[in-house]
Amino acid sequence: MSHTTDEIHSQPEIWREAAELATQIEPLWEPGESLAIVGCGTSWFVAQAIAALRESVGEGITDAVTATEFSASRTYDRVIALSRSGTTTEIIDVLRALEPTETRTTLITAVGDGPAAAHADREVVLDFADETSVVQTRFATSALTFMRTHLEDVGQSLADCTEALETPLPQEWVDASQITFLGTGWTYGLAQEAGLKLREAAQSWTESYYAMEYRHGPISIAEPGRLVWVFGPVPEGLDAQVADTGATLVTSELDPLAHLVIAQRLAVARAEANGLDPDQPRHLTRSVILS
Repeated sequence: MSHTTDEIHSQPEIWREAAELATQIEPLWEPGESLAIVGCGTSWFVAQAIAALRESVGEGITDAVTATEFSASRTYDRVIALSRSGTTTEIIDVLRALEPTETRTTLITAVGDGPAAAHADREVVLDFADETSVVQTRFATSALTFMRTHLEDVGQSLADCTEALETPLPQEWVDASQITFLGTGWTYGLAQEAGLKLREAAQSWTESYYAMEYRHGPISIAEPGRLVWVFGPVPEGLDAQVADTGATLVTSELDPLAHLVIAQRLAVARAEANGLDPDQPRHLTRSVILS
């Protein structure tokens, strides 16, 4: 089996460890603080999910920003940076730029004492969630679980993760010519991440949208042999509209983060079906380090 497969299947235990750690340390933020969560690639999509979730429970203004687009003209009480390796150049640049300011900074990483840590006020190391595969799976979901624990009960998510690992993958999903992932609120970040996983590991044609935005144009690509995958509740009427296109609607009663685990498994299955190595996606490295 691939490292990616092993890491996907390790997630129930890893999520529990992340949730437990969240209860043992000082809070990542205070209610009412203005907060930016910064990341690149997968980490940016995790940031999108947590930012939407934090605002939805009334904890305060929260922006999710990809590191290269972080604006010096905006001020925040606190900035949280996500970097699995702690070496991502754009993350280091953001933290370095914030050092002279009063903004408090936290780095969440899987590898402690890396280059980014030197520029953060605080470092949280999820070393138990580190990965061998280039494709991120368990670090991203564990970081999300770790932060989500500060906002709501994650017990159902932990329970559903095991079920997600046992859910059959229909051959229709493996063979689908195109997949569109949809989400609402915090699950939009999951839709973005699912699409990225399929592109990275399996070179699949995937797209991601807000669920209500899908009908404003993107639904035109739906047809038989393609999937429309919704994280969380399906907006009223969307199921009928997808059925009219002939595409297959994929939904789940599982917690949305556990539903993402099924998409991770599908990425590996599609990669292997096409003779690809999910551990080594083309043109990618474990960390982006710019000269």
